[in-house]
Amino acid sequence: MDDIAIAKQCRDTMYNADAAIQALDISVEITAAGCAEAHFVVRRDMINGHGVCHGGCLFTLADTAFAYACNSYNKVTLAAGASIEFLRAAKLGDNIVAIATERHRGRRCGFYDVVVRNQDGVELALFRGRSHSRREALFD
Repeated sequence: MDDIAIAKQCRDTMYNADAAIQALDISVEITAAGCAEAHFVVRRDMINGHGVCHGGCLFTLADTAFAYACNSYNKVTLAAGASIEFLRAAKLGDNIVAIATERHRGRRCGFYDVVVRNQDGVELALFRGRSHSRREALFD
């Protein structure tokens, strides 16, 4: 298997067991090993008391892109830390994408940046994740 085929098999293996993102109707695309895009449409049940998308939903979307990017090498990889900066609000019906890019990947630790945008390309949030890889594989 080449790198992109391995990364897509990792995505499929994780997605089948990922009830959280399935419940939020998040879809995941792998663009390259170490890179992933996560998408959702803001639904009514994602709106907070201020009438905009709950920040936790945007964090979850960014965290999903991060998770799939850092798990694209067939090594079980977990978040060791993450932070997010909210720039603008998302609204009901917005089509949101989180694009994760690998910045550094060592033997056990990695750093990933995620940009969250709406359908107009407006940046809504900036996320940085730090990963920790284990020795076991995601699939055989």
